[in-house]
Formats: sequence, C-alpha cells, structure tokens
Amino acid sequence: MKFLLFTFVGVVHLFSLNSGKAIYKNDNSQRTFQEIKEEVARYGDVAKAIINLAVYGKAQNRSYERLALLVDTVGPRPSGSKSLEKAIQIMYQNLQEDGLENVHLEPVKIPHWERGEESAVMLEPRIHKMAILGLGSSIGTPPEGITAEVLVVTSFEELQRRAREARGKIVVYNQPYVNYSKTVQYRVQGAVEAAKVGALASLIRSVASFSVYSPHTGIQEYQDGVPKIPTACITVEDAEMMSRMASRGNRIVIQLKMGAKNYPDADSFNTVAEIIGSKYPEQVVLVSGHLDSWDVGQGAMDDGGGAFISWEALSLIKDLGLRPKRTLRLVLWTAEEQGGIGGFQYYQSHKENISNYSLVMESDEGTFLPSGLQFTGSEKARAIMEEVMTLLQPVNITQVFRAGEGTDINFWIQAGVPALALTWKLRSPNMTPARFRGPQRKKDNGAAGT
Repeated sequence: MKFLLFTFVGVVHLFSLNSGKAIYKNDNSQRTFQEIKEEVARYGDVAKAIINLAVYGKAQNRSYERLALLVDTVGPRPSGSKSLEKAIQIMYQNLQEDGLENVHLEPVKIPHWERGEESAVMLEPRIHKMAILGLGSSIGTPPEGITAEVLVVTSFEELQRRAREARGKIVVYNQPYVNYSKTVQYRVQGAVEAAKVGALASLIRSVASFSVYSPHTGIQEYQDGVPKIPTACITVEDAEMMSRMASRGNRIVIQLKMGAKNYPDADSFNTVAEIIGSKYPEQVVLVSGHLDSWDVGQGAMDDGGGAFISWEALSLIKDLGLRPKRTLRLVLWTAEEQGGIGGFQYYQSHKENISNYSLVMESDEGTFLPSGLQFTGSEKARAIMEEVMTLLQPVNITQVFRAGEGTDINFWIQAGVPALALTWKLRSPNMTPARFRGPQRKKDNGAAGT
C-alpha cells in the first residue's frame, strides 16, 4: 500500500496553489494539458523503480519492521503520556539516522487525560458486569460511582421526546449504525445532549458495524454552559440487550464508576523531516500521519501504519537518489486523537505561508489493500492526478476518488490547498469518509487497538 503515497511525488510539482485552486505556474504556466500529460508519461521508469524497491526490493518489509519495533518498544501512546514523548524522541533520532534533511521538532501544547479505573455493573433486572471504555476528556464519577435507572433511546430525537424521563437517569444510546460520519455524532455529542435534559451520565453504543463484545473509545466533547457528565462507550451487544429489556418494560439500574481525570496541558511536538526541492524549495508537498494513539491498544493501525508509510515515502525517494522539484515534507502529528491538536497548531504556525503549500496528504484510514487515492482540488488538478495514477498500472491501482481529507490536514483543505488520502478495497469506492467538523472528529479505537 505504501507506494500510493509516493509514486506521484516525482510529478507532484505540477500542482501549486493560487486563490485556493490547484493551477499551473512557473514553468507550467503556459503549458497545455497535452504537454503535462506527456511529461507525466516520462516518469514511467521512475514509478517502476519506486514500485520495484518498495514491493519487490530490499525495502519490501521495511516500514512494517520499523513500525513493529516502535510499537513493541513503546506500546500505546496517549496524548500527554511519557510513552508518546518517548516515541517522538525515537522518531526524531530515526529520521536523522535515515539521512533526511531539516529534521526538527515543533512544540505543541496537548491535552492530558487519563481514564483510571472504570466499571459498569447492571444491578437490575439482573447482575451483569459490562465492558466499557471511557471516552476521551470525560470527567470521572464520584468515588462511590453513580447508581441510577437507565433510559434507552435510539436517537437524539427520541431523547428530546422523552426529556422528562431522562432527568436523574443514565442515558443509554442504542443508535443504529448507518455509517461512521452519521453515527459518530452520538459519541461526540452524546454526553452534552444527555446533560441538557438532566441525565447523570451517558453510555453510548460503540460506533462500529461489527462487534465481538468489544467497546470502542474515542474523543467526545463538552459544551460551554452545559453540565459535564461522565460518558463511556459500551458494546453493541449490551446496548441491544438493554434495548430489548426496556421494550419489555424491565426496570434497568446501572452502577457506573469512572476514575477519569483531566490534567493541565502537556508539552509535546510535531516531528518534521524533509527532502528539499531541487527547483522550488520554498514550495511544499506535505505527507503525514500521527504518532499518538489511545491507551487501550498499540496504535499500530491508528495511526502507526499511516505515520510509517509516510516516512517510507521519503526513505524510498532518498534511497533512489531522486530529488523532487518541490520540497517533500514529512510531519508526524501529535495529539490527533484529541481532535487534531498538533495539526491545528501546525496550521496556525505556518498558515502565513499557505501559498507555498502545493499539496497536503494524510494517511489515517488504515493500511489495508489499496484501491486508489481520494482527491480534493480543482477539476484541472484532478485531471492531472488521474494521469499520474496511470503510472500505477503495474500494480493495478489507478483510481482517483473524491473527498481526500484527514483530521490534521483539513485546516489546509478548508483554506483551499489540494489534498490526497488513501482509500481501500474493503470500502465501497463511492463511500466518502467522515467530514471533519472542526477539531473534534476521530474514528473509533477498539479495546484491542487498531
């Protein structure tokens, strides 16, 4: 999958930014599409060399081995933790040893939340110990916990209709899974909506299309002026069971205990490395993934894989002695799981040079069998991207879909910078990913880690 991130690097100099659109300037300003198409075709041998090195050559398993070493050494890397900072220092050293240029750390202030001990026990209509995972930034319960009757709802609309019943209770959301972008709102906003109607806590059915009694964690948000209540995810199975019990008229009582705590913001870093461009070094093509993870898995898939194939993109270019026209910049984000904190602070620090950003890329949708790229940009730029992807015919991955996006790069996309993201064959080619709605969106992370 990794060659999707870098095969087009040799021709990505065709993209640049002007008033929020990808256009052609400098040596491309007066060129016809046919001329550009012919230049793209001349990169065929370069593309084959990259594919051969990555897929069949000495770099065949390199990114996997690098990733395995990090996750085995460091383990989970939650925001504000010592393990995250250890991972950042390891990567800083690795990038230097790899011979990349301008390797440096850019300071970021990030949230520090710890879940502590947590449990949920159904007391009525029978004793049942439930699997839960507190949601990021949730407050904890009192030491004795919260013991209260449950109100099961399937939507925010039902919660509003039954608002009088919710006061003093624990709201359980058993929302049907439609797709990620529609369903994740219950995880992000569930506690706020429950608190508005006087609930003491909220439990959200994990945002997942499949479950083997596995709760999922992720970020949630509080709202100014609304009381903060404890909130956690439960399994699909338990949510469905309580829904059945409620439909029979059973009284359901749960004792919820959560030791979650929010600490002052911690010091952290975005990790940066480059291959400096040969012709337009001030112009940047950005590739990225995030180093942080949740605390209940190793963060190998989310997003160690994305971070390491982004690093591999630069390694392969360097190993082949290639020098792109524009600067190829790797950024390994911090605190993405907390809502794109590292990405947002990077944007704030660099947005004054936005006209120098030709293209931004993030890999944070998993590392499965790829089917192509998702692209956001002008139609002229898309046409060039489609030509570039013909270079991947040797591995039969040539499709260009719409809606390239990513939590840490959406700040740039909203400002008009063209963007790319990977897409996978396990997904429907017509499926667009969840759209970012400010610094809060994130996919789920199961108890086993992804």
